[in-house]
Amino acid sequence: METKKEQEKAVLVGVQTTETDSDFAYSLNELSLLTETALGKVVGELTQKRERFDPRTFLGKGKLEELSHLIEETEADVVIFNHALTPGQTRNIQEVSDVKIIDRIQLILDIFAMRARSKEGKLQVELAQLQYMLPRLAGQGINLSRLGGGIGTRGPGETKLETDRRHIRNQISDIKRALKDTEKHRERNRIHRRESGVFQIGLMGYTNAGKSTLLNALTQAKTFEENQLFATLDPLTRKLVLPIGTTVTLTDTVGFIQDLPTELIEAFQSTLEETRGVDLLLHVVDASAENMAGHERTVIELLKKLEMDHIPMLTVYNKKDLVDGLFFPSLYPNLLISAKDPADIEILLEEITNQMQEIMVPYQIEVGVEEGQKLVQLKQETLVTAETYEEETNRYLVKGYAKKESKWNGENQLK
Repeated sequence: METKKEQEKAVLVGVQTTETDSDFAYSLNELSLLTETALGKVVGELTQKRERFDPRTFLGKGKLEELSHLIEETEADVVIFNHALTPGQTRNIQEVSDVKIIDRIQLILDIFAMRARSKEGKLQVELAQLQYMLPRLAGQGINLSRLGGGIGTRGPGETKLETDRRHIRNQISDIKRALKDTEKHRERNRIHRRESGVFQIGLMGYTNAGKSTLLNALTQAKTFEENQLFATLDPLTRKLVLPIGTTVTLTDTVGFIQDLPTELIEAFQSTLEETRGVDLLLHVVDASAENMAGHERTVIELLKKLEMDHIPMLTVYNKKDLVDGLFFPSLYPNLLISAKDPADIEILLEEITNQMQEIMVPYQIEVGVEEGQKLVQLKQETLVTAETYEEETNRYLVKGYAKKESKWNGENQLK
């Protein structure tokens, strides 16, 4: 672990074009938090208002000189731009600077490299990093030689990136092959869950909204939870037994963020597939976040991009204990809770049950008294709302809700 003394000193650069002042300020603040997450220390900030980015150097000529002085003055080790830089822009900025130049995307990829725990997670991040760096190899010699370690270099590292394109293409092919194998395993698990008729719930939300805390509160999964950006990277599926007795699955996913790199979305397709087939999404939102509306917008846009906007969704506004004043939700249906309050978790479980009834279809089945195992299964795999013993027939009349494709909606059902 790097100590405070070893923290790299970073200068942040942002250019405001069409954003409002508050959105621009929030985005820069988020870049600062990302830098801290990557174990860097922000020592300076340079901003500029322009109609559009300079195609050659991103910043205007005068600002570029100002950046050069700021680097000297702060003794910075790295300059982090708040937008994606083209290979040409990086090369041209490098001419007036003798430190590492990276952009927001490289920074996010770097944090993902730090956070990946599973073999699959590490492979996915490496794939995203290599795909991002491949078109940027030409003319990057100076900058790459400065990527001697630290922010922007975790994952593949400089030795791999300085080798030829063919070698990197081979690496990309190898990683894709390895990921295909794990994807087959995931697909088998998904088919099994689908065929079993188990109701599946996915956790989605902006990074640091409290998804892991909520997952832990609901399932005692003991995932890594901390007030950090991208604290959880690897997907986790856990069983959740509702108060009514029904067993469902709950899958946590990686947090979303503004300008989430396309390379990451592509690399994490298999992980996101875990959530694409769910029956209900719990969209977790930090109700105390300064830019809550921006967070919601980012997640909704990404759900559209991932073709998941058709899945029924319950918005869970979390961290109500940190909300100042009145709270006005913008997404429905919703709940305002604190994932750390057991009473709120009970209310959430009740609302999940209500949402399930909306999605599932009603059934009624007769079960003989000798079919005890069948009754147990019904209670685990469906939402049983009534169970009546009928003396004349010596049978139970069971009413409830099941998934459309569930075996309980087959021939046994009473019309």
